Amino acid sequence: MGGFSMWHWMIVALVILVLFGRGKISETMGDFGKGIKSFKKGMGDEESRPAPAPPPQQIAPPPAAPEAPAAAPTAADDKTP
Repeated sequence: MGGFSMWHWMIVALVILVLFGRGKISETMGDFGKGIKSFKKGMGDEESRPAPAPPPQQIAPPPAAPEAPAAAPTAADDKTP
C-alpha cells in the first residue's frame, strides 16, 4: 500500500495514450522542443548583442543667484536728530 507497481504505471500510460492518441503526444512534445530551442536562441542573441551606448549627458546651466531682498528699515533708521 502507498506505492505504485509497474502494472499501475502501464495502465496509466495506456489510458493517456487512448485519451490523447499517439500523434497528439508526439506533436505536443515536438512543439515543446521547438519552444525550448527558440528560447535558447533568443538568450544567445541577447548575450552576443553589444550593449547600447548610453545617451549623451546634458549639463544643466547653474541656477541664477537669487536676488537679495532690500533691507527693511529698522527702528534705528527712523530716528531723526
